[in-house]
Amino acid sequence: MGALTVDPGPGHGQDWDDLVRIWEETDAPEGCKVEIIEGIVTVSPPPSKDHNTTAALLQRRLYAVIPEEWEIYQTLGVSVPGRAGVYIPDLLVVPRAVATGPGSRVPAEEALLVVEITSQANANHDRVKKAHGYAKAGVELFLLLDPWHSGRPTATLYGDPDNGTYRVLDVVEYGGKLTLPEPFKLDLDTGILPVS
Repeated sequence: MGALTVDPGPGHGQDWDDLVRIWEETDAPEGCKVEIIEGIVTVSPPPSKDHNTTAALLQRRLYAVIPEEWEIYQTLGVSVPGRAGVYIPDLLVVPRAVATGPGSRVPAEEALLVVEITSQANANHDRVKKAHGYAKAGVELFLLLDPWHSGRPTATLYGDPDNGTYRVLDVVEYGGKLTLPEPFKLDLDTGILPVS
């Protein structure tokens, strides 16, 4: 949709504060997602019906396996200052205590699971830039649901972050079963997910 370029500097101090202020004050149309990706404030259009359905189906399954003190969020920001970023994952699992109180974002390292569902227009942000940012921040599990992957929708679970790089823990084409490990212990039938 659009982007505003801001020099993020080292991702700390005044430059980071200015970038976050711009993010907070960006007035986007209702339903649009405003994020900071590698120092650039981006505005994405509202997600498609299939995108929303995918998030809802996964959220329903996650609620069956997470403890009572955890929650699943769809519009909560995740701060990744080392990558000059504030991402809004499609689904974020985090302890309720972390997400309680003022503000609209939590530190990325507090995330127990982050889920991104690619859209045709922003697939590379999710596949490359956000994956690197989440790994750099130490997010333990990152699930990428990619209905736009080279004509064959794919679900990839990343884990074991090390210096900005993930290890692939599991990958299946839609139709296969993907296993989320402990503490989730969930076998996800990706055949239920809509294909865009």
